[in-house]
Amino acid sequence: MRPNDLNHLAHKRKVVALTGATGYIGGNLMKQLKKDASIIALSRHADASQNTENVQWRSCDFFSQEQAVEALKGADTAIYLIHSMLPSAKLTQGGFEDMDAILAAHFARAAAFNGVRQIIYLSGIVPEGIPEKNLSRHLRSRLEVERILGSYGVPVTTLRAGLIVGPEGSSYPILSRLVRRLPIMVLPSWTNNKTDPVALADVLDTICNVIGREEVMGRTIDIGGPQPMSYKELLRQTADLLGVRRIMIPFPFPTVKLSRLWISLITGAPKEMVYPLVESLAHPMTAQNTAEVNGIDRGAISYQAAARFALEQASSKSTRKRTKAAHSSRRQDVRSVQRFVLPPGKDADWAGRHYLDWLGSAFKPFVYTQRVGEDKVLVHVRPLPQPVLELQYDRELSTLYRSVFRITGGRFALTENAHHGRLEFLQLPESQQCLAGIHDYMPSLPWLLYKYGQAKIHLVVMNAYGRRLKKLVFENKIKQHEEKHG
Repeated sequence: MRPNDLNHLAHKRKVVALTGATGYIGGNLMKQLKKDASIIALSRHADASQNTENVQWRSCDFFSQEQAVEALKGADTAIYLIHSMLPSAKLTQGGFEDMDAILAAHFARAAAFNGVRQIIYLSGIVPEGIPEKNLSRHLRSRLEVERILGSYGVPVTTLRAGLIVGPEGSSYPILSRLVRRLPIMVLPSWTNNKTDPVALADVLDTICNVIGREEVMGRTIDIGGPQPMSYKELLRQTADLLGVRRIMIPFPFPTVKLSRLWISLITGAPKEMVYPLVESLAHPMTAQNTAEVNGIDRGAISYQAAARFALEQASSKSTRKRTKAAHSSRRQDVRSVQRFVLPPGKDADWAGRHYLDWLGSAFKPFVYTQRVGEDKVLVHVRPLPQPVLELQYDRELSTLYRSVFRITGGRFALTENAHHGRLEFLQLPESQQCLAGIHDYMPSLPWLLYKYGQAKIHLVVMNAYGRRLKKLVFENKIKQHEEKHG
């Protein structure tokens, strides 16, 4: 496909930007969508040579605001299938919740900048009547992403699904591997909780059905299968479909933390993915009537039919060599993200400048900073004679909500072939929460020395800065109280 083909097709067909196009759900969705729409297929390692009829591939790392803006150019609808439970760099420091918040903010702001008419977000079912603070980390993060996506003016259609039944993906393959590998299964009390299994085909149909529909823009819709059931029943029916006999022993305690450990060990799935998912099993997750829409809320495919198809497909692919979703170990890059609360009236641009001023005084005499002109900051560590890092404030990219410092040199940084290393402070919309992140940083130290030395020291420094901001917030509250009460 030539570069201008997409613009030509846009006059006749909807243009849909699809994130996660190389993933399991995204790849299957693309096959279905390209019959009626022009697709902008987005992936971190996409190449224009992959272009085919009605599909234009674009490479994009949504941790970069600038790449996000370029990626969504020309789209009418943008489908958000991004999550960050697996590492995105050789070394990733920080919670997946913070990574997801950054990705959502960049995506939503890029969608607004490009005049995208609708965002479609595939989320997870949120149990009714449970305070947000009591939800699992995964579900709290899903809710936060929903709010962030909707904070920049583009209408969002959120589709909340429970267990998606398909041969690949995350949750269902873990469940089927448990049944295959455990002849005796101890069932904690959380297995009595109900979920709403839904066939992958029904999820894909639902996504296609909401594209461009005015009545669902700005709405949250729960989608599920024909029949909710408990996790215990799911395990039993899966064993029947596999033709295996499993002894299931009830255990009257939840043991979620223990469950996540042995599920990871038995299935071989990464703990970064298993732990958040299993923590969510402590909640019943069934579609709520108040969040349903006639015609697009309930799937028609039974669990038995969906699971039979998934198990057959998984068996036929068992000889294929699966590739890791984790970042290639050949690139020794680093991503480290921490979350802070800013003092009232302060913004991300203030935080970036304040952090470097604080760094220059908080760890004297071992660490000090030196300003060169208005925008360059050198970070020194005694007794080294040269700066360990050279940071250049990027005026073009920085705003009140975002402060960007390029890593342009220093003894601790490889910069010759790493042009995107940066220290970035990002303020979340309608909030005083700020995410401080090092992105695409390439350390010059030997990897083990960096991982167990410099990287750990960085966490100590950022935690200390977090405490400093907490102190400023507290002092501000005391000042306001004194002013109010004389």
